[in-house]
Amino acid sequence: MTDVQERVFTDTEVAERLAQTLPRWKHENGWIRRKYKTNSWKGTLMVVNTVGHLAEAAWHHPDITASYAWVEVRLMTHTAKGITEKDFQLARKIEEVVQWQPALEGGALEGTPKDDLRFAYIKYD
Repeated sequence: MTDVQERVFTDTEVAERLAQTLPRWKHENGWIRRKYKTNSWKGTLMVVNTVGHLAEAAWHHPDITASYAWVEVRLMTHTAKGITEKDFQLARKIEEVVQWQPALEGGALEGTPKDDLRFAYIKYD
């Protein structure tokens, strides 16, 4: 019996799913990947730590490459040797949390000041 979460999606299925639900993610060399641009090392560390927390909570771990002003996240289910539902679900959660901007929701949370670069940490898409 095949575990539904371990079913490997075909390249066509991956491309369709990304286009529908994760348009800023790419499928390359067996991984789904996304590069987040940051304003500084501080922002880079915040993104890395956020992704690390989500991955550990999900018990599904991406490959991460980081530099001064960017973080690349790569997902593939190693045990299945391909892209599975686990990868899509974790990518959606990463995207949701890293791209979250409270100011867009209204309410009491205003978000980081836009006119003061001392507080800038991520470059939102």
